[in-house]
Amino acid sequence: MKINRFVALASGGMLLLTAAFCYLQFWRSLPIGTGPAGPQVPTAVFSRTWSEKQFLLVGLGDSVTAGFGARHGYSYFDRLVTNPSEESEDMRGRCLQVVFPHLQFTNLSVSGSTSGEHVSYQLPKLPIMSSNAVALVVMTTGGNDLIHNYGRTPPRDGAMYGATWDQAAPWITNFEQRLEGIIDQINVHFSTHCHIFLANIFDPTDGVGDIEHAGLPAWKEGLKIVAAYNDVIHRCGERHSFVHLVDIHSAFLGHGIHCTQFWSAHYDAKDPQLTGTFVNLEDPNERGYDVIRRLFLLEIAKTADQL
Repeated sequence: MKINRFVALASGGMLLLTAAFCYLQFWRSLPIGTGPAGPQVPTAVFSRTWSEKQFLLVGLGDSVTAGFGARHGYSYFDRLVTNPSEESEDMRGRCLQVVFPHLQFTNLSVSGSTSGEHVSYQLPKLPIMSSNAVALVVMTTGGNDLIHNYGRTPPRDGAMYGATWDQAAPWITNFEQRLEGIIDQINVHFSTHCHIFLANIFDPTDGVGDIEHAGLPAWKEGLKIVAAYNDVIHRCGERHSFVHLVDIHSAFLGHGIHCTQFWSAHYDAKDPQLTGTFVNLEDPNERGYDVIRRLFLLEIAKTADQL
């Protein structure tokens, strides 16, 4: 009897320990990992000068382009310009200063800014460039329209968190009109000598929609509304030949708050790490900025023959 009791207690203890381990491993553990992250960028593309023209790289948008949470030199914008001192071996020599010897750059993006604020405060600051120069504009917009105000205030246009679909529908229309105006103003300002690289919005829940597991209030129709914003961004790219979509959303699936869950539809067995979110959910960590830098470089490289 004593042996049976001991075995039962030991088995129960092991089950509890196993359950606790699984909970911590698959629901609470969010490993960041180390080393490079993201798609490979071919060496050959960056082995030659793309153009001797003057180029101006302009950053517009929110904290993703501003590089919130990254060390100086390790945001995606900084890494587009030049390689940081601790660059991974597979990305050395793959930056815009290598292929554009006469590159200038300015980053006008502001952490926490919404799409409406991009119109009001950033577009008026677009720099003047010479008539023979080409502008490359990299932009992230719309994410703060969705995540603000984290459920602390009733949803409204520009701070939609927690909105129902019926509430959000007119605000989504406003975003589409606003984005179209942003694109038109940029194009006019640079006298059509520009290419705009526009990123979509990533989902820190890996397509699950359970944002409450990240500490925010539940948002029943959040995924549907995020998808609608991304549809707006996609349509914008389809309407304009000089607007190029940078698909952050797809690249970050499997690298959000469910990154360790091997049964997840987007589980990445090669890199089951958190790259898609920083401490505040709407911004990537440094490995995430590495991913974004690579995605922008690949899209910019596709236009090399047009520049």
